[in-house]
Amino acid sequence: MGRTERRSPCVVVTGVAGTGKTTVARLLAQRLGVPFADGDDFHSPAGIAKMSAGTPLDDTDRWPWLESIGRWLHEHDVAGTGAVVACSALKRRYRDTLRAACPDAFFLHLTADRELLADRLRRRHGHFMPGSLLNSQLATLEPLEPDEPGAALDATPAPDALADLATNLLARHL
Repeated sequence: MGRTERRSPCVVVTGVAGTGKTTVARLLAQRLGVPFADGDDFHSPAGIAKMSAGTPLDDTDRWPWLESIGRWLHEHDVAGTGAVVACSALKRRYRDTLRAACPDAFFLHLTADRELLADRLRRRHGHFMPGSLLNSQLATLEPLEPDEPGAALDATPAPDALADLATNLLARHL
């Protein structure tokens, strides 16, 4: 009986602003040797302007964004290269959209308490997402459900430690 070759995973690092999604996703992609993308790079100029003005995106703004991230994941899944993308994917239906494009996607949900997140956002510079949108993100957040392929990790440790934890977690789950 032949062995099944293990494919590189497609991982979506999710969570609200300030959890360290982009940093952890970039480090995780390096450890896995797969392409990385920042979901922020898929936003339309209008979406970025809206968030920069302190207005949360609505679902009409999010669908084209999620669909483009889904296409990117799908392309890497089909190519067998695997990939890691940082994407808030706060609601189940957003994750379902990504899963429709990449059925084997694994969701790594970074979590932290509001105070830590607010502190991180106060110290963050050069990002279009203002800290004033944290409350709307927390209100929107729907944690992973038991039937969703993924896991939650506390985002309190340093990014390198989180990337190591995520690498070990993926090795056990995939």
